[in-house]
Amino acid sequence: MFNQANALAKDKNAEYSIWRVIFASSLGTMIEWYDFYIFGSLAAVLSLKFYPPGNDTFAYIAYLATFAVGFLVRPFGALFFGRIGDVVGRKYAFLITLSIMGFSTFAIGLMPSYATAGWFSPIVLIAIRVLQGLALGGEYGGAAVYVGEHVPDSRRGFYTSFIQITATFGLFVSLVVILLTQSSMTAQHFQAYGWRIPFLISILLVVISLYVRVKMKESPIFSQMKSAGLTSTQPLKEAFTQWPNLKRVLISLFGATAGQGVIWYTGQFYALFYMQTILKLNPRSANIVIAVALLLGMPFFTVVGALSDRIGRKKLMMAGCLVAVVTYIPLYKGMERAAGNNVVALKSTRNKVTGAISLTPLTTDATGALVPAQEAASPNLPLLVLFVFIQVIYVCLVYGPIAAYLIEAFPARIRYTSLSLPYHIGNGVFGGLLPLIGLSLCAGTGNIYAGLYYPMIVAGMTFIVGSLLLRETHGRRIWDEMGAHNTRNQP
Repeated sequence: MFNQANALAKDKNAEYSIWRVIFASSLGTMIEWYDFYIFGSLAAVLSLKFYPPGNDTFAYIAYLATFAVGFLVRPFGALFFGRIGDVVGRKYAFLITLSIMGFSTFAIGLMPSYATAGWFSPIVLIAIRVLQGLALGGEYGGAAVYVGEHVPDSRRGFYTSFIQITATFGLFVSLVVILLTQSSMTAQHFQAYGWRIPFLISILLVVISLYVRVKMKESPIFSQMKSAGLTSTQPLKEAFTQWPNLKRVLISLFGATAGQGVIWYTGQFYALFYMQTILKLNPRSANIVIAVALLLGMPFFTVVGALSDRIGRKKLMMAGCLVAVVTYIPLYKGMERAAGNNVVALKSTRNKVTGAISLTPLTTDATGALVPAQEAASPNLPLLVLFVFIQVIYVCLVYGPIAAYLIEAFPARIRYTSLSLPYHIGNGVFGGLLPLIGLSLCAGTGNIYAGLYYPMIVAGMTFIVGSLLLRETHGRRIWDEMGAHNTRNQP
């Protein structure tokens, strides 16, 4: 029964070569992350184009929609598309998610502004953001499972790490596209029509990715399960009402993905927020710092993934959490010194109508009095790149092995559903809300480092729970649960 699958793993000329599978999965997932992040990267422009000026109440709703809804709906997308992936097939589910994300993003580039269409524009924009969050909630699990069920057991950490690169690469590409578009035209032209270009060009990438994915076959493990009648008819019920699996879900959430989520968003999004809002670097310089650090750090996802095949997933993830807790504050103090404008405190004001918080960084004058800080005139950009790069290495430690861990932690019949929920709660909720929580902590205390307390607490919790309860999955042969000896773990 399993001879075909075993032969497939050994046949380098088979239609489903491992690298073709990785390319098809990674390309689509990278595009989805690009589409998701391009929205956030251009939020300031979109708010001027699609939200009514002078309406504080709706501005608050739009604020929540832009920064929160796309993250908060991701677990619902994980449940919806996870069920499809476990019942109908992995390939079918992530074809749908790629289509929804791609065409939603393209639609933003075509939408009329508020000045042209009135309230239609912001309402539709919020709906598109919801669709993007739902689609992303289903995409990651499908791509990770699809790759993980094709590759040899002994190298699952290495091969699935290419899926892990896609989130960081999607952010990197979104920053590069924005920088290139802005540099190719005047600021006035970018405000007028140039902002549409990053949204519109994504459709080309989506069409290419859909073409590649349509030509791929179903995951071999799912195909074998379906032909043997072993697929689950009620994956949601089986995943979350049966204690052994629910226990794995909870341990994976609090002992792995929650800490991974906050470390990912601290090392990339919070670092960007900190440089722009607190250290007062101009946005272009801050984007360049992040882009360079990401480019330098991305190869280490595969290095850590390969290392996890040798020494285990758990050790590396727990090490990443621990080192983040111990070093975040020294790193951010170093970033403050590298900015060179001596920001020592913050003053916050809250809009009485909307509740929105604005921050004013403060420095000291010649008399020692606190005064508003000026934009950083001559920041040490190479040193800032180094400090962000170190944080990206922490991201690699926790994020590089986590796909392999999640695939190995759950049974095949409910794998897509089971791993998607803790992943997207950890990343979409714990991680995605980090900038807002960090801003609130800074505003409430006036301390420029207070925003780090939240990721340090969550990462510390994950280190404790993971160290005590997380099972090492390294070396697990995922075909064995189907009652056959698996020879796929041979190099």
